[in-house]
Amino acid sequence: MVMVHGDDKGLVLPPKVASVQVIVIPVPYKDADVQAICDACSETAEELNNAGFRAETDLRDNYSPGWKYSNWELKGVPLRIEIGPKDMAKNQVRVVRRDNGAKEDISRIILVDQIKDLLDNVQQSLFDAAKQKRDACVVVAKTWEEFTKALNEKRMILAPWCDEEEVERDVKARTKGEMGACKTLCTPFDQPELP
Repeated sequence: MVMVHGDDKGLVLPPKVASVQVIVIPVPYKDADVQAICDACSETAEELNNAGFRAETDLRDNYSPGWKYSNWELKGVPLRIEIGPKDMAKNQVRVVRRDNGAKEDISRIILVDQIKDLLDNVQQSLFDAAKQKRDACVVVAKTWEEFTKALNEKRMILAPWCDEEEVERDVKARTKGEMGACKTLCTPFDQPELP
């Protein structure tokens, strides 16, 4: 999962497995009411937790908001909520997705429903991307030459299979030398026809 979904900024975790699904970060300016912003962050996280999400706030005052963004991106938290003075004045929050960086301003009135939709969308997007990567690595081989070529290229191979242990041992022995022995994994229910 780390290798499939991670990027240069760190982890990108699917919401269903992330220990923290939403992080709420205050973004106070110098002349802003810092306590009111922190209270709004705590209320937002509590509201999300009561709705069944795994949400936390980062109220540490010895780090800048930018540092906190990077820190939580590194940990792979799927959604980040930013609350600043302008957001409080408009009764909204800014939500940032970890998987693609998209930013969206959402009214606090509909926040819980929107967070559910966003987390579902992040989950589906990550699944679709992983499936696309996996499918791009699969090669269909019908001859021994195609099979060994794909194996040398470190690809996953979908080949007709008779499901006999003796044949599997023979294939392992024949591929063990140069390429490293191959093995049968994830036999599909629908087999391609034997050539």
